[in-house]
Amino acid sequence: MRSTEDTIVAVATPPGRGGIGIVRLSGEHAVTLATGLIHFSKLPLETQRATLAEFRDPQTGCVLDEVVVTCFRAPHSYTAEDVVEVSCHGSPIILRNLVELCLERGARAAEPGEFTMRAFLNGRIDLTQAEAIRDLIESRTLYQARVAAQQMEGSVSARLKPHKQVLMEFIARLEAGIDFAEDDVAVMNWDEIGARLDAIRADLEKLVEGYEFGRIVREGLSLAIVGRPNVGKSSLFNRLLNEDRAIVTSTPGTTRDLVTESASVGGIPLRFVDTAGIREATDEAERLGVERSMQAIADSNLRLLVVDASQPWSEEDTRLLGKMHPLGALLVALNKSDLPAQVSPEDVVWHAAPGGVEVAPRLQVVRTSALTAEGIPRLREAILELAVPAHDTGAEGEFITNLRHQQLLKESLAGLTKAQRAANERVHHELLLLDLYDALRPLDALTGATDVEQLLDIIFSTFCVGK
Repeated sequence: MRSTEDTIVAVATPPGRGGIGIVRLSGEHAVTLATGLIHFSKLPLETQRATLAEFRDPQTGCVLDEVVVTCFRAPHSYTAEDVVEVSCHGSPIILRNLVELCLERGARAAEPGEFTMRAFLNGRIDLTQAEAIRDLIESRTLYQARVAAQQMEGSVSARLKPHKQVLMEFIARLEAGIDFAEDDVAVMNWDEIGARLDAIRADLEKLVEGYEFGRIVREGLSLAIVGRPNVGKSSLFNRLLNEDRAIVTSTPGTTRDLVTESASVGGIPLRFVDTAGIREATDEAERLGVERSMQAIADSNLRLLVVDASQPWSEEDTRLLGKMHPLGALLVALNKSDLPAQVSPEDVVWHAAPGGVEVAPRLQVVRTSALTAEGIPRLREAILELAVPAHDTGAEGEFITNLRHQQLLKESLAGLTKAQRAANERVHHELLLLDLYDALRPLDALTGATDVEQLLDIIFSTFCVGK
């Protein structure tokens, strides 16, 4: 059974060899264990100060490594317990030996995420901050890191706490009005109750609506680059990545399998998929490539149809446009714009909606040249506009990125809706209280006030050992 009274130990740096490796201890006996294994020129250890020391073999006294030790005393540490971090040279042998010696002397091996769980259990962070720490570790773009850092500092909790406070005041006043009715305790009138509930609902609804953008920031998107053979898909793919990732030749059908690579577009992690040129296959390998291309079209969040604008519009272009346009957001690149144009953006719009039918707003056409890079910056902008339409990507603290948070906010909104309906119908305060409690409990779960052991295990088990 896991106990929070144990002193825990783990290697806090990634597996493998490196310049530095860190062993972290946390708990009541962390300092005692460290001073028993590490030789210091002077004791006691100074807190929050790096100290040069020697890690020696307990049996022979031989120096195994020169280390730097940093001590943090409770509650001024990551876990709010006594914490010692031993920075060794990044040899797996040395790190493992130090951990094993700690275990022999009474420490316990930390479980995944246990250091962060202790920070939560000791009240240093709440659940939303703990989840943001994991998101920060897993960030693939600087924008993702900024969003996670704001949430780690408590931006989600700061947004919710005023509403939680209002609900608690509601509940307290209604409870007092019921329990001390004979003492004429004042209870707010129905209009005031309705106005406050409306204000809370409006802000929570804004957070829920912002989740779709937050999900994209956290998880990223995929974009399939599709077109006939030899229209410049692979060249455009390489331009978007700023590297020669896909093979480019003048021979049609060079790309016969999916080529994938990830990059950041406006801070959004985007996985580009270069597909095989789609045409009537001439052999088995090309047929399989075309089948995989069609599957990529269906599976991707966004689709980029590449058209050779220096050649007349073809039946194959029409067929591909017809397959892709109904699937959602579609971007059309009129490539080879450095050559005389035979296809215009108006041609694309007309083929997307023959007969003048209104074209869906999520269709954009951009002129590009993979050879000269003309139009590539505009193409990146158009990709971002289709991915996150009408959203200000600069407001990092104005959205949520976690599905659990969205579901809990929806539950709270459901309770507020019932409370609003009860207030409109002037029901008895005892019934209104039930609805207010239904709205409060999900907010408790978000900020960690609700003790749910299973929920904690799910959250912290996704952390790496040592964090």
